[in-house]
Amino acid sequence: MIGKFKVRTDLAMENGEKFEKDQVEIPGVEIKKRYNRGRELWTTLVKIETEQGARLMEKPMGTYITMEAPNLAVPDDGYHREISEEISRCLKKMLPKDQDCSVLVVGLGNREITADALGPMVVDNLRINRHIVNEYGAAAMGEDHVIRVSALVPGVMAQTGMETQEIVQGVIEETKPDVLVVIDALAARSIKRLNCTIQLTDTGISPGSGVGNYRNGLNRETMKIPVIGIGVPTVVDAATIIHDAVAELLESLEESEMDEFLSELISPSMMTMYVTPKDIDETVKRLSFTISEGLNLAFS
Repeated sequence: MIGKFKVRTDLAMENGEKFEKDQVEIPGVEIKKRYNRGRELWTTLVKIETEQGARLMEKPMGTYITMEAPNLAVPDDGYHREISEEISRCLKKMLPKDQDCSVLVVGLGNREITADALGPMVVDNLRINRHIVNEYGAAAMGEDHVIRVSALVPGVMAQTGMETQEIVQGVIEETKPDVLVVIDALAARSIKRLNCTIQLTDTGISPGSGVGNYRNGLNRETMKIPVIGIGVPTVVDAATIIHDAVAELLESLEESEMDEFLSELISPSMMTMYVTPKDIDETVKRLSFTISEGLNLAFS
């Protein structure tokens, strides 16, 4: 919290950092970090195993894998391919072991808003095959076993008048997939993680959470099947920018002084302001292809 204001983040690892800074162990939470020097990639595994840990982390119980790759901002096809392979490796650990399972991929977000278009753009690049396999069998794909992939872009409530949960539930009832994979844009607590951090989790996702506009969640409890959430932070709120700008000063203040200072500095109207980099068009296009290639590799 910053006074009565809360710096927004959808990344579990960022919620854990405040405890690491104070060198406090989080009960019921396991955190492991790994660095791949060849790919210049930090991977953080967060496992929330108890209700107490979930309360402290302010996240549902489950597994969160976060990949930090600063070079994702660089238009290097070879490097992005390496990250796609890493996404595939992590995703395979969460998918059912059945080689003939069915996967429904849902791209959340609004195509008309670039920073929120990640989900729909990922779906645009997927290899969809459910209709072919259902009609002609796995042999039509030249394989003995095939993961059947279908996809959906449900839009947002302002466009459809329906909750995303309602649309997805209806499709699940008709198509009966074994697992749901949901893609969405997220919010980060740190500017340095914008557009270069990817989070995978088996806890699902809440549409609109990135900008504090919470809708009904897509998770195992609501969908009745396993739900994997994949997201990239594309926005930060105004409080985050101010906090980062005066971070060194704040560290020298007592908690009460910090709260008072930021409460006066951050007006309530600023809490509805979200910021994204000026090159977001090209960045989201590049990231969507990287993630879709990771999914295609995992499903092949």
